[in-house]
Amino acid sequence: MTKIKLCGLTRPCDIENANALGADYIGFVFAEKSRRYICPENAAGLKALLRPEIAAVGVFVNEEISRVAETANCGIIDWIQLHGQEDESYIHALRKLTDRPILQAFSIRTNGDILAAERSSADFVLLDSPGGGTGRAFDWTLLKNVKRDYFLAGGLGAGNVGEAVRTLRPFAVDVSSGIETDGLKDQKKMADFVSAVRKENEP
Repeated sequence: MTKIKLCGLTRPCDIENANALGADYIGFVFAEKSRRYICPENAAGLKALLRPEIAAVGVFVNEEISRVAETANCGIIDWIQLHGQEDESYIHALRKLTDRPILQAFSIRTNGDILAAERSSADFVLLDSPGGGTGRAFDWTLLKNVKRDYFLAGGLGAGNVGEAVRTLRPFAVDVSSGIETDGLKDQKKMADFVSAVRKENEP
């Protein structure tokens, strides 16, 4: 049963749609250079609107470890996603400050990137297109021998996520630009994406 993460939510209506669709995870992007950036204070307000069974994931890029832990420990997020060049020493130090699950992102270009993801001590890994947030898929044939559960990201949308779930059976699929129109989350695209995943999840 592939789970669903709707990432880069910034508005109350985005949360309302995620609640109505029954997403498994939503994402708040705390990287200031991202056009989907949200400050922790605003994210806290949105988290209060989120159904409790939906986990909020905070996306960080090379952020100061203490700031990541503080955001997690004060209840704004339930999971931590590392989307920069964070290494094993970073994860080790972070675990000393918080017990929140850690999701580490990897840009997939070669089999070597797959091996690096498999060695990660993070609770889960996210396999993404190089650069992240590009709206372009990478070569899925690289995933045929992955030996651990992963979140699949990169260029996913309602038109191709069904194939991804059917052929790869990832632990979860992660979408952001694929459910947007003019840079904002689109209710219909969100619904179509979730429907496409659920169709493949049916027995």
